[in-house]
Amino acid sequence: MSVPDFQTVMLPFLQTLKDGKERTMRELTEQLAVHFQLTQEQRQERLPSGPQPLFYNRVAWAKTHLKNAGLIDNPVRGKVCISAEGQRVLLQNPLSINCRFLKQFPSYLRLIGQTSEGDEFGEPDQIEENSQTPLELLDSSFKTLQAATAADLLDRLKKSSPPFFEEVVVRLLRAMGYGGEMGDGTVTGKSGDGGIDGVIREDKLGLDVVCIQAKRWDGNVVGRPTIQQFVGSMDYIRAKKGVILTTSQFSKDAYEFVGRIEGKKVVLIDGEQLADLMIEHNVGVKPTKAYILKEVSNDFFEEDEG
Repeated sequence: MSVPDFQTVMLPFLQTLKDGKERTMRELTEQLAVHFQLTQEQRQERLPSGPQPLFYNRVAWAKTHLKNAGLIDNPVRGKVCISAEGQRVLLQNPLSINCRFLKQFPSYLRLIGQTSEGDEFGEPDQIEENSQTPLELLDSSFKTLQAATAADLLDRLKKSSPPFFEEVVVRLLRAMGYGGEMGDGTVTGKSGDGGIDGVIREDKLGLDVVCIQAKRWDGNVVGRPTIQQFVGSMDYIRAKKGVILTTSQFSKDAYEFVGRIEGKKVVLIDGEQLADLMIEHNVGVKPTKAYILKEVSNDFFEEDEG
């Protein structure tokens, strides 16, 4: 099975605490991982936005909801146990516990901004419908906005002039660190240059050169013949490194060909990768809003036991 969502975790979470023992979140997460028969790979799966394990994050959110409903307690720092209310809930033998189930508890209604069945300040039904935790929803929304920005970028690149596009790819490679502080990046602007549209000189003397080809294509796939011509043209300036960037895609035989080249290294960057790299390195985009998420620091609340 896949990693369960945080609402699916709620009932097993409470059942694991049925014996009344206090457990750390680490112990509880391990027991729940065994309960759900998660593989080692699933246990190590991480959230896209950070280093925290996905399953641990979902267990933590299950804990937050159960605690706000009064079904579990924190008797001492770093440990959880079932409450008297939680024991009463288990005696009912519920088939599942989810956000809708927890709405029967007044303290939980306050958490979701609802003081009674007919008095809503927020949109609690949205919580019930989502199987993702708030952090996962934030990640998902970020990805959606990122994808929309990438699509807009790619569309604008396809409509730009060839000279402008060539300048863009040189600026991108410089922003990625090619050429370094002492390097240089230029567009050749020469006819008969053998398909080389730009050059990155990685040192002032030009001892190490990266050739660039920019294909502002819309629909047409860049195939092996184009790659072969570019690789041959690299000999004109004695270059051993090359990058071909396109707003389109590369054919399968194009990738196969660059994988067999000896003595030279050529990297292919298609339209999707190009847009993502521009966003990552702030080329053609600008920040609009930044959010800083904060969580309680366990180190701050550490007290000497002695």
